[in-house]
Amino acid sequence: MKLSIRTASVFQPLLKASRYKGAYGGRGSGKSHFFAELLVEHCVMVPGTRAVCVREVQRSLKDSVKRLVEDKIEVLGVAPKFRAMNDQINAPGNGIILFQGMQDHTAESIKSLEGFDIAYVEEAQSLTEISLELLRPTIRAPGSELWFSWNPKSKRDPVDKLLRGINPPPDSIVVRANYDTNPFFPAELSEERVYDEKTKPDRYGHIWLGDYEPAAIGAYYASEMALAERELRIASVPYNPSLPVETWWDLGASKMGRTMAVGFVQRVGHELHAIDYLSDEGPDKGLPHFAKVLQAKSYVYSDHVWPHDGGHMQKATGKTLAETWKELTGCEPVVLGLGDVGAGIAAVRNMLRSMWFDAVKCEGWVEGLKNYRSEYDDEKLTFKPIPVHDWASHPADMTRTGATYTPTPKTWAPIDYSKYDKGQYV
Repeated sequence: MKLSIRTASVFQPLLKASRYKGAYGGRGSGKSHFFAELLVEHCVMVPGTRAVCVREVQRSLKDSVKRLVEDKIEVLGVAPKFRAMNDQINAPGNGIILFQGMQDHTAESIKSLEGFDIAYVEEAQSLTEISLELLRPTIRAPGSELWFSWNPKSKRDPVDKLLRGINPPPDSIVVRANYDTNPFFPAELSEERVYDEKTKPDRYGHIWLGDYEPAAIGAYYASEMALAERELRIASVPYNPSLPVETWWDLGASKMGRTMAVGFVQRVGHELHAIDYLSDEGPDKGLPHFAKVLQAKSYVYSDHVWPHDGGHMQKATGKTLAETWKELTGCEPVVLGLGDVGAGIAAVRNMLRSMWFDAVKCEGWVEGLKNYRSEYDDEKLTFKPIPVHDWASHPADMTRTGATYTPTPKTWAPIDYSKYDKGQYV
């Protein structure tokens, strides 16, 4: 049987057999329509195909692409070959199309998808790292494929890191599709696009062009970071060896493995130059690891500024973290008192207007500030007063540490690390 399907040229590369197929871009690109048509075509041409359409969260079938797939079955004139059920679609040759949410799966339940030929992930920017790790090895049938459609939010999106990162998997094809590559772009959407271009200039690129989101919805520092971008203050910011480097810290929580963030800043007149950034998102490496990394950077340091928990006694050592750091480096950090979060956020907002960020070395710092946000309360129809605690909290809390610190004039000199036993930096 032959099917006549009009396909935009941007999607032509995805018609080739490939382990990974991805299409990313903005609204009106036709990504979902293309994959829905491709799925129907595959089920017709390869009887017995088993496919699963996936989202990270699927509270009901209304959240799935089931209706879209059913519409494509009708439009393509192959309805007699399929049978739509309440929670699935029976395909030719005892094939099947399921619709599931990854959050409903565990390491055991995901095994039910072993032997499936296609996994199509819609809204893939929401897919978590864990879900991606569960899904990829599960779809393992000979010739099986994984399809991803998404509008990027951040470089940190797991699907973005997988398919658009520096080391994408072999046998992967990824295309960028937007409204201007869609020959079937409807006039109604064209009016919406023009309206957003006029009224939402900061978010237009994300909504319609597939650019990364300039800041998360509810982000505390959205305006300040957007201003920094417009004023080209996220650029190349080199280290000035004639000036000392001040470090700002977030020490994280030790219950689940201490996650730290360190910002490296130079005070240049009335400006603050963020020249470097260090974070540890893996297992707890502790202060010896950070002491070694700071030493290796060969900066000339002034103050190491820590939040209040640097002065808390650690049960494992009977010492505060500040005391441990002094033993490691010979330098006593500045430990601030416990401050009000709201006042700290206000201080950061004021400070960001005079900050420059190195676009490469401080990428994680910048992304954190863009994504530090308050969660929206659907019941009260307002944002919650408490910030969301996630990966963005660490660079944001570190920045708040710096914003609430006022250095005092002093003479400074390089720290001579050579007199300390480097064997302890392991």
